[in-house]
Amino acid sequence: MPRTRPVIAVLCEKATDRPPGLEGLDVDFRYCTADGLPDAIRGAKALLLWDFFSTALRDAWPHADQLEWIHITAAGVDTLLFDELRESDVVVTNARGVFDRPLAEYVLGAVIMYAKDSRKSFDLQRRHEWRHRETRRITGATALVVGTGGIGREIAKLLRAAGMQVKGAGRRPVTDEPDFGEIVDSANLAAEVGWCDHLILAAPLTPSTHGLVDDKVLAAMKPDAHLVNIARGPMVDEAALLAALNEGRIGGATLDVFDTEPLPQDHPLWDAPNVVVTAHMSADAVGWRETLAEQFATNVRRWLAGEPLLNVVDKKLGYVSTGAPT
Repeated sequence: MPRTRPVIAVLCEKATDRPPGLEGLDVDFRYCTADGLPDAIRGAKALLLWDFFSTALRDAWPHADQLEWIHITAAGVDTLLFDELRESDVVVTNARGVFDRPLAEYVLGAVIMYAKDSRKSFDLQRRHEWRHRETRRITGATALVVGTGGIGREIAKLLRAAGMQVKGAGRRPVTDEPDFGEIVDSANLAAEVGWCDHLILAAPLTPSTHGLVDDKVLAAMKPDAHLVNIARGPMVDEAALLAALNEGRIGGATLDVFDTEPLPQDHPLWDAPNVVVTAHMSADAVGWRETLAEQFATNVRRWLAGEPLLNVVDKKLGYVSTGAPT
């Protein structure tokens, strides 16, 4: 009798939005959207969350009768994890590494844009107004990067290469750290942010980082400091941020993530002073879908061969634990 190939369910946002380049893998794929996930996952050995913001698995979980492995095509797993999955033997892997450099480039661009007052330049150009101004250098400017995993490290390396002074903020303080120089305790963020010109959020969303940037942290920042959030919206108290911006207590913010996405058209952050809004796109460089699909295909081959999977998430922590300070 012919060998039965393992089934991998693939959750897509739309029926036409399928991952490219998976042909030739020795598996059978069942493609579905959220409403078809309960049927698709029944009997499946693995699940690919191509729609990585979906929370449909929680409701479909009772139908996951043979599931061994879930791969999510995102670095953050906060939308995926729930108690039953955490307590199960199902292995979770993520897209760690794919987005590090694009995110670091976005942050460097945001820092330069803020230092060079580009937002004001665009406004003057639209008004056809010629006005000479002086702007700041980034050489010697200071940045505190919250999150010291792969993404935070890539950001630190790029900012340091541009001549900036950088520290990290993580769960454990470290001195003489090769990428950050120093890592301070993110639990004491309000005591640390007065040092930095740019506060950059690049940590996973966990119970300890939810609401991390609150009114106390914002009050402790320099009056001309710049907040960059490429992590998750709920890491920032948006009401407190709006108050700080409107009252001129911080200089500005570059925001790629929000509590509610898409950001509602009437949300006051659109028009807040010195705010740049982008549509959760900081990691999405041209070719990212192909890279994500190839990363998953590599793990499928390892899975079929009985080899250890890459980027295994610690489901209790909510991220891939490498043993390095985080």
